[in-house]
Amino acid sequence: MAEANASSEGSAPDEAKEQAKKANSNLAVRIATAAVGAPLILLLLYKGAPWGFYLLVLPASLVAAWELFNMTHPGDRASQLTGVALSAAVSAATYFADGDARVLVTVIVCAPLAGPLVTLARLGDMKTAALRACAMGFGPLFVGVPVTLLAMMRRDLGDAGAGYVVLAIMFAWFGDTGGYFAGRFLGRRKLYEAVSPKKTIEGAIGGLAGSVVGALLAHFWFLPSLSLAHGLPLAVVAGALGQAGDLGESVLKRSFGVKDSGAIVPGHGGILDRVDALMLTSAVTYLYTLWFAAA
Repeated sequence: MAEANASSEGSAPDEAKEQAKKANSNLAVRIATAAVGAPLILLLLYKGAPWGFYLLVLPASLVAAWELFNMTHPGDRASQLTGVALSAAVSAATYFADGDARVLVTVIVCAPLAGPLVTLARLGDMKTAALRACAMGFGPLFVGVPVTLLAMMRRDLGDAGAGYVVLAIMFAWFGDTGGYFAGRFLGRRKLYEAVSPKKTIEGAIGGLAGSVVGALLAHFWFLPSLSLAHGLPLAVVAGALGQAGDLGESVLKRSFGVKDSGAIVPGHGGILDRVDALMLTSAVTYLYTLWFAAA
């Protein structure tokens, strides 16, 4: 019995060391991925044509759609491809509408209606039919519109467009980074254990601090037109909703019993895992520019 207890006590430190080693390895992969991806995004944003940035955004949206419909429609390749096609149509219509309300209203009306119609053609298990119908109607809007708004800001806001895109990205990525380190070194109290067991209240506060740092950098560095009176509240709102977007995607994954939406991004899982917060921060930043910055 004593030997068993000793073995049990000895395994705990070993397990902690293994988890720390895994965390350090994951952090290194994250940093390497960001070091490669960030310069390419900035180069395309500031030196490329606006349509060139959309050509980056569109494939990312479609991969995210593929990952989403792989979860909601497992084993049904026809429905998965239909969901991706609808997401592409929603994204393209939103981008090329150029402010035409008729096109936007058509998208808002037709996309949800497609859900039950596609499900009628691909009925499958009746017990999951309602869920799949809702996913097919909501999914294309969920993944097709928010990231497309980044390309619209780049195109429509003139010289400030690229800066606002970077701001939205910083709200998400700085928030994620601040949350990661605050949670790792200070995290004690669970934030929402039923949805994401590892997230803590301290990490959430650190995430908000990271988003605020993003707003400060934008104001003093590359987006002076963004006043602190607007930028700081925007950072708090966008940062908080970005974290909610992360938790929302965790709900989807846990409900379908998957750890990551995919494995395309080293250290981050799938595209949907990487843009879950960005979808919210891009939407909030776009709406801010629509109502305030462009006024």
